[in-house]
Amino acid sequence: MQALIENPLSETQAFNLQYDSIVRQEIETFRQKAEEFLAGKIPEDDFRPFRLKHGIYGQRQPGVQMVRCKIPGGLLTAPQVEQLARVAEEFGGGEGHITTRQNIQYHFVPLREVASLMHLLADVGLTNREACYNTVRNVTACPWSGLTQGEVFDVRPYAQRVAYALLRKDLTGNLPRKFKIAFDGCSGHDCVAGAVNDIGLHAAVRGGRRGFRVVIGGGLGPLPTEAQLLDEFLPEERLLNRIEAVVRVFNRYGNRQNKYKARLKFVLRERGFAWLKEQIEKQYADILANGGIEWPERVPEGFGGYRSMPQPLGSGALLPVLNRTEGGAPPSGAPPYDAWLETNVVEQKQTGYAAVIVRVDQGNLTAVQLRGIARIAATAGDGLARVTTDQNLVLAFIPLGRLPQVHAALREVGLGGAGARQIDDVVTCPGAYSCNLALTKTMNLGAALQEVVARYDDARVRQLTIKVSGCPNACGHHWIGDIGFYGNARKLGGNLVPYYQMLLGGGYDEEGVMRFGLAVQSVPARLAPEAVARVLDHFLEHRLPAETFRQYVLRHKVETFRTLTGDLAKPAELFPELYQDWGDDQPFSLQLGRSECAA
Repeated sequence: MQALIENPLSETQAFNLQYDSIVRQEIETFRQKAEEFLAGKIPEDDFRPFRLKHGIYGQRQPGVQMVRCKIPGGLLTAPQVEQLARVAEEFGGGEGHITTRQNIQYHFVPLREVASLMHLLADVGLTNREACYNTVRNVTACPWSGLTQGEVFDVRPYAQRVAYALLRKDLTGNLPRKFKIAFDGCSGHDCVAGAVNDIGLHAAVRGGRRGFRVVIGGGLGPLPTEAQLLDEFLPEERLLNRIEAVVRVFNRYGNRQNKYKARLKFVLRERGFAWLKEQIEKQYADILANGGIEWPERVPEGFGGYRSMPQPLGSGALLPVLNRTEGGAPPSGAPPYDAWLETNVVEQKQTGYAAVIVRVDQGNLTAVQLRGIARIAATAGDGLARVTTDQNLVLAFIPLGRLPQVHAALREVGLGGAGARQIDDVVTCPGAYSCNLALTKTMNLGAALQEVVARYDDARVRQLTIKVSGCPNACGHHWIGDIGFYGNARKLGGNLVPYYQMLLGGGYDEEGVMRFGLAVQSVPARLAPEAVARVLDHFLEHRLPAETFRQYVLRHKVETFRTLTGDLAKPAELFPELYQDWGDDQPFSLQLGRSECAA
């Protein structure tokens, strides 16, 4: 009898199988620990850090968890998006939420069901490992990488490998506090707010060599800090070494006694940049001499959108065919489509293709919508969906002639709205909907603000941004919006009232540098939309011809806006709704839980 000869596994297959085995064992260990905790065998203080390191947060509602899935570099394959829809259906009440760090979160998941959810993610190469806790968090990257004329080079492969290199390492898994890294490849613009990350990396080329401009020590939260320049040019081959050196210094000198002063920005503030750079150079020299974390030659299938066999570009043949001429970019005479074409479509550097921004209302997606995105990405694009840091999606490599069909397919699932990256495309965190730390229900305020600002059609008003957080921790990036709000509370007439601190003038200045908004004053939640309307009306009346919104704010100074909204801050009429948060019919009350840092 002739012996059967089996084909040996390729190196890539063997690597993927080994990685999958590690992940599956890790998930079953989580299941076991969760069962022991539920049985009372493990105390909360012991289980909590273990749970958080696996990306599982407690919620203000007892007995359920928020599960955060990392999307390294903000890149998803169509099958991954399809799987995220299944997770939403089976575990997330039919919904998922996109965050400002290119993650997706599911809420109200019973702890006993979390391990089964994790297995579904692992089936397509996704993980929630180190999406929370004192770790290197999800590594973000510009969603326009590889697409636009103005980019320096495509940073996605670098973000992908750095994210994998730093995962499940002793150094990066138990830091004094969270640590954030962002990659940007655009020329002259910081697309992913690298200046407010612990490490911001901007693509650069010197003498024909690829590398990065490196800034460190940025962050938001109650005390926003702009990053400082560490390297004007770092060669690409030293990227991971330099990152590791910064992480080592943070690990050694970050404040482990006071978590509110434990970020790298506080080391920078307290010790000074010269001292911080000296320590980084010492660690960097040690890594070059003695070795450190190794640069990975490959990543697992699906990790950061990696595909060992990329699918061919789609034609859109499986999408609805409209009864009008397919002209691509020229106006069609259909107002909804033309408005969408103007605000949501960007022609790529690849001739004949466009990238489409899918406007996702405050980052909230249903399972039906996720499946629609997966179908469009697979049949009309490059089989990928890109997640943005302003809670939207980008579908790329759409043939120009198929844009009408893509718009029709998006409208079919409720995602065909125009106005992406405009004033009513409001960014919010989940707020008191689920978060232990949040004071206010930000998503409900976001809806109220959208309704108010939608009536403004002035082009310069339309290009403004609004960002809202439910507390000072800045998950909604309130410091860097043209108009920002964060939740707080005050007493009026002896009763507690939900308030929002209003900030004006944040975002990029005329030179493309990130700037923080100026704090104006707090106004009751119910009056925040009126405060915005007054500011916008004043802007329309008093702006100068070539003036940006930030320049206008600085010229008029904070006192102008305090006077403009002063009667709102301490209203003379205390009507009943004033004591209720947006979306509530009951009096406002503070129900804060233990901080688990939903940033």
